[in-house]
Amino acid sequence: MFYRADEAHGLAHNPFKAIVAPRPIGWISTISTDGIANLAPYSFFNAISDTPMMVMFASGGVKDSARNAQETGVFTYNFVSHSARDVMNVTSAPAPPNQSEFELAGLPMVAGETVPCPRVRDVPAALECQVTNIIQPDTISGDKAAYVVVIGEVTGIFIDDNHIADGRFDLAKADPIMRAGYRDYMRGGKMLELSRPGGDPNGPKR
Repeated sequence: MFYRADEAHGLAHNPFKAIVAPRPIGWISTISTDGIANLAPYSFFNAISDTPMMVMFASGGVKDSARNAQETGVFTYNFVSHSARDVMNVTSAPAPPNQSEFELAGLPMVAGETVPCPRVRDVPAALECQVTNIIQPDTISGDKAAYVVVIGEVTGIFIDDNHIADGRFDLAKADPIMRAGYRDYMRGGKMLELSRPGGDPNGPKR
């Protein structure tokens, strides 16, 4: 089948997010100007640069995470393991701004090293970020998209020592769960390594 994006697809459910899959879950922690720690998972999250290291998450409208990031200038990405799937899902509840999802989910937190917002204590890894841009993308119709994109430069990296093996972050042990389409999630599968022709298979060392 083929259909134009501005036409009806005729399927029971929109396939877009199932096609663009799997995606890492952006478990984003922020802090409000009133000092309330916020934590929420975002389906649209990824790295966009390694020089400098930058990541982004996209929020459907200006929700608590985007608002806090805008007002404080910081956020932290927390790695989501398969074992954390249920508690991560708890933090997706539509809690009011004065309710901390850390408390709602019973999650211990640790103060940031380079940012004032906390991270989830028991995650395999976390990236502390300073906001560089917050944009609302233009559409081809000339309107603004419904999503707000928050871009941050990484200022600090936490890795649990138990997840370092042979000089690498042990992704297999970290066992990520990833977002797919509909209500679907995916668990990390078998790892394989491909060497880029003429290049360093491990990439640049930074």
